[in-house]
Amino acid sequence: MSAFNSLRLFCLPYSGASAMVYSRWRRALPQWLEVHPLELPGRGMRMNEPLHTDIRGLARQLAREVSQQCLRTPDQHYALFGHSLGGLLAYELAHALDELGAPAPLCLFTSATAGPARRDVSEYRVAKTDAELIERLRTLQGTSEDVLANRDLMELMLPILRADFLMCGSFEYLPREPLPMPVHVFGGKQDSVKVEELLDWQDETTVGFSLDMFEGHHFFLQKQEGALLRCLRRYAEQHLARASRQRSPAAAAS
Repeated sequence: MSAFNSLRLFCLPYSGASAMVYSRWRRALPQWLEVHPLELPGRGMRMNEPLHTDIRGLARQLAREVSQQCLRTPDQHYALFGHSLGGLLAYELAHALDELGAPAPLCLFTSATAGPARRDVSEYRVAKTDAELIERLRTLQGTSEDVLANRDLMELMLPILRADFLMCGSFEYLPREPLPMPVHVFGGKQDSVKVEELLDWQDETTVGFSLDMFEGHHFFLQKQEGALLRCLRRYAEQHLARASRQRSPAAAAS
């Protein structure tokens, strides 16, 4: 399969997680839709790197890494996906890539995260205690009680979660030109992130916008994984087909 006929999907994790939570998607998605978990410093294979608490600084670092991959495969189309904090980071990454002059993603997928313009991140600006972090995990309903009670796992997870919450708290909305790509938003019908907050994303693009809602709370992407991936695949197919039609004759002949 040529690079031009495939779409690389860079996936950014939610707070406290490794991007490798998306690795199982590789078995559920077709070969042309290449899942690339975009690991963040301080976890997984990048455990020896310091954790970040500055969302814009991390976005600039990731933009340099992604743009280097784009240079190695210039015909490779790509898109960005992020859930919760990952969605906000993907938005900043898209802007950072634009500032670098890198090829734009075909689209941005954000999941379970409010639009950036009116979001309130004040509760994340002060470091939370272990007890506060554990209670927050319990409220989000994405971590089992067995995991929450496992002291060894919590000792690994809580510092990452604390840094990620501070990174969310570092976000400040900057009025910028709308993104030059469609934005597709996914939400949970029982999530605390409300529909009107998800609809705010339509102000961040003039190219195209969609909102799809799924049954479930904040971590609907786990229990509704199949439905979400079918929806994501449908949008990816549309954008890849459109990009193929727009390919120049010179590129097609090379």
